[in-house]
Amino acid sequence: MIQKNIIAVVNQKGGVGKTTSVINLATAMVKKRKKVLVVDMDPQGNATTGSGLEKNSVTLSIYDGLINNSSCSKIIVPSNSCGFDIIPANRNLSGAEIELVEISKREYQLKKILESVANKYDVILIDCPPSLSLLTINALVAAKFLLVPIQCEYYALEGLTDLLSTVKRIQESLNKDLEVLGLIRTMYDGRNNLANQVSEQLVKHFKDKLFNTYIPRNVRLAEAPSFGMSAVALDNTALGSKAYMDLTNEILTRFDYLRNNLSWDD
Repeated sequence: MIQKNIIAVVNQKGGVGKTTSVINLATAMVKKRKKVLVVDMDPQGNATTGSGLEKNSVTLSIYDGLINNSSCSKIIVPSNSCGFDIIPANRNLSGAEIELVEISKREYQLKKILESVANKYDVILIDCPPSLSLLTINALVAAKFLLVPIQCEYYALEGLTDLLSTVKRIQESLNKDLEVLGLIRTMYDGRNNLANQVSEQLVKHFKDKLFNTYIPRNVRLAEAPSFGMSAVALDNTALGSKAYMDLTNEILTRFDYLRNNLSWDD
């Protein structure tokens, strides 16, 4: 059974704002009185450190859930700086890619882990690694919805085509209920002609799947992780923080609509 409250934030290209989006959206959702769980599926553990945790000091991590069958409730820890719960990750997760190969139904490990706690949260956000790896496939199998952060630059559309092709294959073979919740324009600079041109292409090709709110380049978004918190938690008056609050309103509206088994295209 698919859990309709699980959203994977994915793009195989690095540096497009996946982790920044995850922790800021999660914080903004908490401010909207939602109970939120963040799942860090990236061996770099940036969502973990960005949530105020020392990734190399956590007792248990997502690795223990995936490989050692540790109970999900035992690997969840609170982010005191941001207000959500998180399943942390660290460099141990790098080895999971190889170890998962030996496990039966390896693509379903994350789905199995989250099933036991999914009904305790309004939203579960998965921060995926910047590759279409077995870890990412686990996230795509566990999720009902996808959020795709995309930087408005030359190679963005090409990479997006590859990602959507992978999503289609996952839908055909492993998770027929998976669907794209929407695309997010990140690190957007309206003074840049190329950014505007790519944005226009995204509007043309993806129409209502593209969220109206875009995330601007913003100093607060860049420096917040050094404080161990999201920009929304650090300074909710910053331009980037306000953008994520507006985007959260859009996402939750669409999220609630689609969870009622309606088509956004209708």
